[in-house]
Formats: sequence, C-alpha cells, structure tokens
Amino acid sequence: MTFFHFGNCVALSYVPYVIVYRCSGLAEYSAFWKCAQAAAAYLFTQLCKMLVLATFFPASDVPTGSLDVVGEFMKSTVDLTDLVGLYFVMTKIAGKGQLKFMAASMGWATAELIMTKFLPLWVGARGIEFDWKYILMSFDSNVSLVHHICTAMLVWLYSRSDLQKSLVPVVLSLLALTSFRPLIVEILIHAVGLGSWTLLLAKALFTLCTGLIALQIYLGMSVQTANSYY
Repeated sequence: MTFFHFGNCVALSYVPYVIVYRCSGLAEYSAFWKCAQAAAAYLFTQLCKMLVLATFFPASDVPTGSLDVVGEFMKSTVDLTDLVGLYFVMTKIAGKGQLKFMAASMGWATAELIMTKFLPLWVGARGIEFDWKYILMSFDSNVSLVHHICTAMLVWLYSRSDLQKSLVPVVLSLLALTSFRPLIVEILIHAVGLGSWTLLLAKALFTLCTGLIALQIYLGMSVQTANSYY
C-alpha cells in the first residue's frame, strides 16, 4: 500500500512533465540534450545563489515564527539570477526558434523537481502512514512547471527586438512578480494565514493569470510576425 501511494505521487509529479515534453514538439526536434544542458545550468545557478546568500545574507535575529520582510526581500532579489540563467540558456544553449524557451523551461523545471521533490517523496511517501502533504507536493510540482514555462516565455519576450515598447513595462512587471513570488507566498502565509491547499490554489491562480497575460503577448507577436512575413 505504501509503495502504491509512492507510485501515485511520482506519477502525479513526473508524468505531466513527460506529457508536456512530448506534446510541445520538443520530442520531435530531439531537444532532450538541450533540456539536459538547461538542467545543468539550473544546478550551476542554484550553486551561485547559495554562495551569494551564505556570503552576503547571513541568518537574521528575527524571532522564530516572525517574518523579516526586509531580509526576505533582499534574499528574493537573488532569485533574479534565475532570469539571467534562463536568458543564458536560451541564447547560448537552447538553439534557435520559438521552442527554445520550452527547452529551457523544461530542463529548468525538471532539475528543480528532481532536486527538491524526489528525495522527500522517496523518503516520506513510502512511509507507513498515508499523508496528504505528498499529494500536495505533487500538485505543487505541476504548478511549478507552468510557472517556469511562463517565466521562460517572459524572458524570451523581453529579449525580442520586435517587442512593442508599450508592452515592455508589462513584461518587466510580470518578471518581477515571478521572481518575488516566494516573498509574496511568505507574506500570505504570515499575514493571511493561508492553509496548505488554499496556498496551492493561490499559487495556481497567480501562475494562471501570469501565464494568460504572457500567452496573449506571445500570440500577438506570433500573429504580427506572420502578417509581416506575408
């Protein structure tokens, strides 16, 4: 029974990644190696972030259970390094074409999934007692996949020279929101007292809104490019 629970959690976490990889066209272009290189870039970026956090942002003296907004804000600024890493992947590794942000985001999200979710699922989901938190963790990994795809799309849109000037502030605002999402989550936890499932719903709604706006801009640019071509 415990192994069945572990299998369900793994399927909920990893199968959507496989489906997105196969249905997005990445499999047809043999982009597996590009995704693997993006995953390696993710690991290097996280190592750099850990070094910066350990060097310039030591542990504060805030009492346990309290939220240090200023400290968390400064630490969240380090997450801007992820945007730089995604930009590097899309310009130096992922190749050409509009699918390169999919290759970058798939490799990035998969590496994060393996590094942050596999061990807790392996140790906890195979426990004696059933716990909903591992199902919650599996659903959260799906939200993270969409979040990384949206972030990579926004980075790709910002790097485009044909992006309309009026849309640049919108893209930059969305990039800032995606980068500071952990801080927003912490504020919601401490200020509003959201539960686990409610917090997951809030993350999903936040990602959905960001993704719809980014997708609208992306489709608009695609139509504009097609019209200029013809």
